Amino acid sequence: MGQKQQHPNADPLPEPKKKRRVGFSNIDAGVEPNDCIKIYLVSKKEEVGTSDGYRISPVDLSSFFEEDEKIYGYQGLKITIWISSISFHAYADITFQSTSDGGKGITDLKSALEKIFGETLLENKDDFLQTFSTENNFISSVVSNEEKLQTKASNGHTTHFNGSSEAAFSDLEVVRLMMSNLAAGHLYSRVVPLVLLLVDGSNPIDVTDPSWELYLLTRKKTDQPANTQHILLGFAALYRFYRYPDGSRLRLSQILVLPPYQHKGYGSYLVEVLSNVAISENVYDLTVEEPQEYFQHVRTSFDVKRLLAFEPAQSAVKSAVLHLKQGKLSKKTQVPRFLPSADVVDKVRKTLKINKKQFLQCWEILIYLGLDPIEKHMEDYVTIICNRVKDDILGKDSETAGKEVIEVPSVHDEETSFVMFRLQNSKAGGIQMDEDQTKTQEQQLQQLVDERIKEVKLIAQKVSHKHV
Repeated sequence: MGQKQQHPNADPLPEPKKKRRVGFSNIDAGVEPNDCIKIYLVSKKEEVGTSDGYRISPVDLSSFFEEDEKIYGYQGLKITIWISSISFHAYADITFQSTSDGGKGITDLKSALEKIFGETLLENKDDFLQTFSTENNFISSVVSNEEKLQTKASNGHTTHFNGSSEAAFSDLEVVRLMMSNLAAGHLYSRVVPLVLLLVDGSNPIDVTDPSWELYLLTRKKTDQPANTQHILLGFAALYRFYRYPDGSRLRLSQILVLPPYQHKGYGSYLVEVLSNVAISENVYDLTVEEPQEYFQHVRTSFDVKRLLAFEPAQSAVKSAVLHLKQGKLSKKTQVPRFLPSADVVDKVRKTLKINKKQFLQCWEILIYLGLDPIEKHMEDYVTIICNRVKDDILGKDSETAGKEVIEVPSVHDEETSFVMFRLQNSKAGGIQMDEDQTKTQEQQLQQLVDERIKEVKLIAQKVSHKHV
């Protein structure tokens, strides 16, 4: 192959510049906290350092980490946390292969974990192990001199759930601690990490507010004749509101049964005790702050059982069922709601302390239980549920359809001066939607109805053998 020759007197050609190679370090994508953190609830020191304890499945831990809710700067990161079910202290074992700043910095793991565990997180493993002996009677010391609550209601009857006998709960105690008591605040500060880990969207209560009340569900365990230990199974935090002129209302803000004891009837037992407190102290009502789905299922199952034994409610249900059985509701243009009268709603609140919103949830299940055989009347029952769901979702929108607000000048207050009127050509209750929007809305409504029917059937099976 020929090579082009240069003239001997020609200036030599400059050497070509070498291209500089630029290396890009790997960008740190971060690690999801739930992917590298394992948490165990342990009852003895021999379980620490092993996987023998009860593995906790926490809610999303991302919110406790600031940078994009991920952990950055670690390779091969593993975090194992043990929480003592005796003293509720915690210890974290953190291991990793290496650290490097991949553009997002290196996450401060200690500060992130302290957001969850606070002062309960011990840095030294030996100190943590020592708490199993030094604080062996922590719960017993808190509850020993506090008020023990009876599980029987004012009528003298117990309503233990899931067929559990009174003897099965004979070693249980529910103790009430007023937050004005320093011991209550101290105990709550120990268990609040479990609330943050296990209850989605939860926030600690204000332990300086004396209106808070703490209810502890404990089990007595006797190792020796002279040594009775109390094991904490769960707890609830209630707020007592003043109601004019001389009454009060109770609101259940937090309730938690510790993971090893869940699905054994303890949650229903605690709900029963709280309801009995509301009845015996004659509060106006007992409400629940933003109940989660599973707790709402437990609560409604318990309340339906009580309502089945409450004559005013049953009389109203029989009347509604009799009316419902008379005709094909799905063929009618106007379907009645079959709601209980205001008098029955008030009697339920006064006697059972069930507020109106919760009673209406139970009412639909009571109607379902009254329709026997259910198969013959299921179409009409679904129609009632569908209309109720539609009213709940579209009620406010339909009320404002066709209305328009126009600002008008005023010499008094420009920000609050307006006129509302209904357009002449608009139909009251009508909402203009295209075909796709209408179809999507119908699908969403049908999904809500299906979910409600499923929940009704589950509770009906739980409280009555006829609908199994």
